Amino acid sequence: MSNLRKRQSLVGKVISTKMKDTASVLVTRVISHPVYKKRMKKYKKYLTHISAVTPKEGDIVKIVSTKPISKNKRWQVSEILQQSKIVE
Repeated sequence: MSNLRKRQSLVGKVISTKMKDTASVLVTRVISHPVYKKRMKKYKKYLTHISAVTPKEGDIVKIVSTKPISKNKRWQVSEILQQSKIVE
């Protein structure tokens, strides 16, 4: 039996990097309404820890779950999937 645990991962867009070692990531999910079967978008913001990679606003990133780092931070940015096209 393996001791490695599969961590939960999500993909979202970085909307803010103004805090120290923290990024705010917006994750979009498409769900089907249970009764009417209409597809709807659900949005949720996650506070994520930045350690190895440093994303910029607008980047598409993959985040993985970690042990609690602070009151609201339970996620960590693992990789940048797509760079933002905004040139500063």
